[in-house]
Amino acid sequence: MLKSKAENKTIVKAISKESFIWLAIIIIFFVLFTHIMGAANMFKTMMATAHDLIINTSFFIMGVAVLASAFSAVLSEFGVISIINKILSPIIKPLYGLPGVASLGIMSAYLSDNPAIVSLASEKNFQKYFKQYQFSAITNLGVSFGMGLVVSTFMIAQAKNGQSFLGPVIIGNIGAIIGSIISVRAMTNYTKKIYGTEKYLISESDSSYDITNFREIRSGSALQRLLEAMLDGGKAGVSLGLSIIPGVVIICTFVMMLTNGPSLNGIYTGAAYEGIKVMPWIGEKLKFILNPVFGFNNPELIAFPVTSMGSVGAALGLVPKFLSKNIIGKNEIAVFTAVGICWSGYLSSQIPMMDALHMRHLAPKALAYQTLGGFSSGIFAHLIYIIYASIF
Repeated sequence: MLKSKAENKTIVKAISKESFIWLAIIIIFFVLFTHIMGAANMFKTMMATAHDLIINTSFFIMGVAVLASAFSAVLSEFGVISIINKILSPIIKPLYGLPGVASLGIMSAYLSDNPAIVSLASEKNFQKYFKQYQFSAITNLGVSFGMGLVVSTFMIAQAKNGQSFLGPVIIGNIGAIIGSIISVRAMTNYTKKIYGTEKYLISESDSSYDITNFREIRSGSALQRLLEAMLDGGKAGVSLGLSIIPGVVIICTFVMMLTNGPSLNGIYTGAAYEGIKVMPWIGEKLKFILNPVFGFNNPELIAFPVTSMGSVGAALGLVPKFLSKNIIGKNEIAVFTAVGICWSGYLSSQIPMMDALHMRHLAPKALAYQTLGGFSSGIFAHLIYIIYASIF
């Protein structure tokens, strides 16, 4: 096996055992669809679904991301995040067993996406506060809050006809926090056995300033800084929205085709969102688990947590269809919010994040504990919603 010039790639034999395995998987996959739907209807549905997801879902998510990113940039520029950091820092240690500065990682991931914590964690003036065993859980912390603001605002925006999803979304955020604590604590309990509890990540630091007491700002007047912060944040939102589109279109297209059935008259027409109903079949088999732990009454809803593992942006694309079919309510919004934030596409992002921080050898454990955290977040969101609904 040879190293390629391309980053994170290697050179292998042109034809290998996995080539035949994946050829067989692809053939079985398309034979299944064409046998049930017909080849023409399968391709028509695939294209129609992808087109509708781009127009009516991806651009909506991008709009949310632009506004949320602009807002978060303004909060950062004028020190509001620093105030929040000061408030959060004293409770980070007892909750997570991490130094108070970890709250900056929470805020950066919540206001943007999982990888935001990597750029922060790469700086010495951030690393100097961490012991080795604590820093090993930093990606679990970041992933547990990835795209939190986008997920929350998207869910709130789905409410119609005078209803409000604010309460369920707040509950979902609480569930995500509980899931993050479980994920991080489980990871640090494991890394303590490897590194001990005394060794700091770095013994000396050449950081130019203390990030807990100082921050960088743009040049110019307050009005100029406000405009630049909003525009720069908006640009970051566009980049985030664009990066979400492939996941929404590709993953959500196939998830919807695995979730839905034929048209209302039972005939395949090639219309958008038709499918072969595999997810409901799986959900029905797992109903004895999904109903008590998440409160899901419809087996189709398994599609959201499964999709969140790979792309929370794609999972968000499922919500409008579920609402239009009237199969989800406030409990599901709370659970979706919790699981969407706490998992936020961890299967596709956490390993590259750990690789960037030179911790790939810990990736299997990190993924296992993040899986536990995500399940826990959904369970607690459901339980808290039951209490909330009984009171209000």
